[in-house]
Amino acid sequence: MGKLLKGQTAAAESSVESQNDSKTANAAGGLPQEAGNRKLRRTWILASAGIVLLTTFLIGAEKQYVGANTKSYYRVLLQGEEIGTLSEKTDLDKLFEKKRQEYQAKYPDAVMILQTEGITTESEKAYKPEINSEATLAKLDGMLKAYAVGVQLMVNGKSIGVVKDQETANAVLQKVKQHYIPQQAPAAGAKLKKTAATTKRAITSTAADKVESANIREDVAILPIKADPNKVLTMDEAVKVLTEGEEAPLLYTVQEGDTISSIAKRFGITQKEIFRNNPVVKELTLQIGDELQLTVPQPAITVVSVEQVTEQLVTEPEVIVRKSDLLTAGKSKVVRAGQTGVKEMQYRLTKENGVVVQEEWLGQKVLKASLPEVVYRGTKVVGEGSGMFAWPVSGASITSSFGERWGRAHKGLDLVSGNRTIMAADAGTITFAGVQSGYGNVIIVDHRNGYETYYGHLSKISVSLGQRVEQGAKIGVMGNTGRSTGTHLHFEIRKNGSAANPMKYLK
Repeated sequence: MGKLLKGQTAAAESSVESQNDSKTANAAGGLPQEAGNRKLRRTWILASAGIVLLTTFLIGAEKQYVGANTKSYYRVLLQGEEIGTLSEKTDLDKLFEKKRQEYQAKYPDAVMILQTEGITTESEKAYKPEINSEATLAKLDGMLKAYAVGVQLMVNGKSIGVVKDQETANAVLQKVKQHYIPQQAPAAGAKLKKTAATTKRAITSTAADKVESANIREDVAILPIKADPNKVLTMDEAVKVLTEGEEAPLLYTVQEGDTISSIAKRFGITQKEIFRNNPVVKELTLQIGDELQLTVPQPAITVVSVEQVTEQLVTEPEVIVRKSDLLTAGKSKVVRAGQTGVKEMQYRLTKENGVVVQEEWLGQKVLKASLPEVVYRGTKVVGEGSGMFAWPVSGASITSSFGERWGRAHKGLDLVSGNRTIMAADAGTITFAGVQSGYGNVIIVDHRNGYETYYGHLSKISVSLGQRVEQGAKIGVMGNTGRSTGTHLHFEIRKNGSAANPMKYLK
């Protein structure tokens, strides 16, 4: 540009000199001078046009050069403050996706979300800008964090844990219910099992034939939440938390049939722990209604299930006694051996976390009738039983059945009825009529054939010691005395001193 200005100055000076020469010649009064002036003007005009063209060309070239070296780029901002520059905006998106995949791979059991809030870009243009894409991406890589999207399980307003999504939460609650529901019972033909030693036994099925309902008692809520991925539980971990619970004090009231060993087994603790927490308690002196201090895991959730259970029972044959003058009084002879039968019992059980809290007898069905046993016996003596037992109360319903079942031992049947009159189940002699621990008012009848029957919790005793009674005779009134939870009859049949299942004998 300096050289251009110098050339322009020289041309201008030359033009001025030519004009002066022309003026001198014209003053002299000659035509040649006028012609020279015209020539000079032409030269000056041409020179000026050339200068303009050259200037325009040079300016255009300079703009083209600057334009060629002007580039677009992106400023990367965090909360409005620049942290670097990028040549391509897509590089930022690629970094975000790369980091999200890294976090997802690190925490596969959670849904990971990259935290990109506050990171923005602004488009810029500049002449030969300094763009540091690699350094900017490296800086961002170290700054980017992620969180897990999950759902929180709330039980009665208390947080129990976090799982990754609603579907997992629903599956966890379903598995918790299944944890307390037994598998379906085997096919009917598979229930009846006999051993070579004996067939006179109960055939018990503890599996549910039908689950009527299974519901969670507590108020359970599932709430979306941002969570630490290290605290998101897997499905199995969440089920374990909900079913095992945390250890807490529990005041347990001893119920009929409880022993220290059965209580320990029920709550998954040792007998030593029970004795350590209850130093005055002794196994042989444990009574219904005693209270035990226990420290046991208490699950956060209570699953209340209602199940129908079918049980098959081997029934004892009826004994048909025929008098015979050929036999001495008191002696007997079996002339036809009896055969056991099979009947099916139906129950409805209500359970809380797998523990039976209510039992309802639904009825029974004879699958195989027993064959009566025929016995010839000498002249019958009043007070001697036939071995065939009648129901001790009419219209009875069973509220608790016999045996070591559902975690509890029970030596007889608990019966309730609108008719509270208690009758002798078979002929016999009254060997006890009074109060015994646990039984309250109780009557014991000796049937003089190896069998005894017990009638407990009576409100009134209508017989006396040594009295002989016939089958069906009124002996007392149903009540709620002794260790009892309500008005009912506790009825036992004992054979040679051992408790037997009354359902084997009652017809």
